[in-house]
Amino acid sequence: MSISKMSAEPRKILVTSALPYANGSIHLGHLVEYIQTDIWVRFQKMRGNEVHYVCADDTHGTPIMLRAEKEGITPEQLIDRVWHEHKADFDGFHVEFDHYGSTNSAETREYAQAIYRKLKAAGLIEVRSVEQFYDPIKNMFLPDRFIKGECPKCGAKDQYGDNCEACGAAYAPTELKNPYSAVSGAKPELRNSDHYFFKLSADTCQKFLREWTRSGALQPEAANKMQEWLGAEGENKLTDWDISRDAPYFGFEIPDAPGKYFYVWLDAPVGYMGSFKQLCSLPSPTGGELARGPAGGGGTPVDFDEFWDKQKAERSGTELYHFIGKDILYFHALFWPAMLQHAGFRTPTKLFAHGFLTVNGEKMSKSRGTFITAESYLKQGLNPEYLRYYYAAKLNGTMEDIDLNLEDFVARVNSDLVGKLVNIASRSAGFLTKYFDGYLSAWPKNDGTLADDILGSTTRSELPVIVWDGSEEIELAYENREYSKVIREIMHRADLINQKYDSYKPWNLTKDESQRQLLHDVCSAAIDAFALLIYHIQPILPELSRQAAEFLQLPFPLQWGIKPNLTKRIQPYQHLMTRIDQKQIDAMIDSNKDSLSPSPSPASGRGEVAQSEQRHAAHQQHTANKEVAHAEKDFESFIGIEDFAKIDLRVAKIVNAEHVEGAEKLLKLTLDIGEEQTRTVFAGIKSAYDPEKLKGRMTVMVANLAPRKMKFGLSEGMVLAASGDASGLFILSPDDGAQPGMRIK
Repeated sequence: MSISKMSAEPRKILVTSALPYANGSIHLGHLVEYIQTDIWVRFQKMRGNEVHYVCADDTHGTPIMLRAEKEGITPEQLIDRVWHEHKADFDGFHVEFDHYGSTNSAETREYAQAIYRKLKAAGLIEVRSVEQFYDPIKNMFLPDRFIKGECPKCGAKDQYGDNCEACGAAYAPTELKNPYSAVSGAKPELRNSDHYFFKLSADTCQKFLREWTRSGALQPEAANKMQEWLGAEGENKLTDWDISRDAPYFGFEIPDAPGKYFYVWLDAPVGYMGSFKQLCSLPSPTGGELARGPAGGGGTPVDFDEFWDKQKAERSGTELYHFIGKDILYFHALFWPAMLQHAGFRTPTKLFAHGFLTVNGEKMSKSRGTFITAESYLKQGLNPEYLRYYYAAKLNGTMEDIDLNLEDFVARVNSDLVGKLVNIASRSAGFLTKYFDGYLSAWPKNDGTLADDILGSTTRSELPVIVWDGSEEIELAYENREYSKVIREIMHRADLINQKYDSYKPWNLTKDESQRQLLHDVCSAAIDAFALLIYHIQPILPELSRQAAEFLQLPFPLQWGIKPNLTKRIQPYQHLMTRIDQKQIDAMIDSNKDSLSPSPSPASGRGEVAQSEQRHAAHQQHTANKEVAHAEKDFESFIGIEDFAKIDLRVAKIVNAEHVEGAEKLLKLTLDIGEEQTRTVFAGIKSAYDPEKLKGRMTVMVANLAPRKMKFGLSEGMVLAASGDASGLFILSPDDGAQPGMRIK
């Protein structure tokens, strides 16, 4: 029985996640991305598509070199050890890569050098002299985060070379007062060196990126942000990118440039290609772990060019998806596609950017000590699928941040998974085993439908229908990465099943022999329904689904669109999940207390520098925003109630929202505030909102602000929005029930 209408033919899909840096542990913040990606990949394989999921450790850079030196080992020994640590963490959370490699591979070197040569031949590589700090003791040029000193704005000591942790100011390393090397402590010297740049500012790159970022490859809010970074037509806001570093450096040497090495973006994302090439080079599998065909089974060898060569990819219709954090959106949406386009490779079909993770409402940061390692979670005996479920319940297809509230985490897992989902199977199976030796009633027909001659449309045939109806809606939600909707739909059906089951009071039916058939039918129907719930939740909870399939004697993995067809008899029930004990959470927090302290300097190989250099580069690009946000946060002047009373705040309904031609930050909003005429407001929220999704939304506006004449028209007020240190802009909304025109007091 097939319900799939989304694609007539199996798709060929390559999926990647961002590369974790090989200088730190995997923590629960990282896992938001890998769990999100793994769910989508499992769903696509469940649908019968040919899917290849690859990733790799990001292994190059100064932090790796210095940490290895400090530990008295080679960089190769360090990254090999960390690779096994990372892989064990991913395996522990059932993140099933088809291949997990390393950027320090012959394949990645080959493609990095090939891309560089093609960009150079196209006139997009330029050599320039750059002045930067040099450590005379270590005989090396220093990255910004390896230079410390006094903040030039507030005077705070021991601040990094790119921004101040005390006041939030951004600056160049050369602006620091009394700078010193975080590696040796020496006073750094300014020296010149030739650096290699990728000319992202070139007209050909600008033209391509304006078209590509509007092609549908990005989420609406991401596309809006790209237009802000690109600037208006005719404006050139993109800067060229420094792609080189001087020796000593752990990485790939630039061809024909002795002593010069590729920096981050001319080899790290190429790791996607290198890892996939390794997968393609594996022998044709015979049930092996890595190279999989449709639905994760065996298959023929994979053709690399079919997925990466521009012309072959267009002919074959292959798809390429990158799952990334929004902190590296700039590089994946501008730098990376420009590299690929001008080197003759295909560009991504789509980028799926997600938000950050907070824990108990606070930002995750190594320097602030709010991260929990994946290893510490697993060591407490916490089921990894608890976290998979909780993240899924929070995730959608947008770039919104999600919060891991540990109290809510315990309550939701215990209530939903144990109290609702697993509870259906445990109590039904108990009655079936005790009174019917595990046999089900009304043996299903070959097509999977149920005999109606027992109780018509009730009990045995009614409960499974509750679950099966709406499968297409769940399928679409999976495809669009709206996992929170998937969870809501599944748990709503679990609630209905439990309510219906309870209405028959099977515990009372056991007391009356004449009701034995009804007891049999009710419990069998509940098991039918449980099988369908497992079918729908399999991509999110693969291990629970496998164990449930064994209990139900179903083939595994289940295939999407094929209704699970139960056999005559179930296996004796064994516990599928147990409740979380709060003591496990407390022990996990205690085990991280060493890492929940201020980070040491970069030279120690821990702290902020342990993050991916990809992510650090994004941090450098946008720290200027912190200065403005900090200034706003510190504004603490007081006003009297009479001053506040002068501000006319009204509830407003957004009747229409549209882009403003020629404006890089503005949206034109038409607002209903309960007056005869609507108001027009130009709001600087284009980077954060898709205008289509604003229509019909309620917000708050300043109604008595003097109208302002702009070149785009007259702005008749101001909508209120919040922003802060974290990225993002959020318009305010009133509670449900508020009507346009209501005064806010």
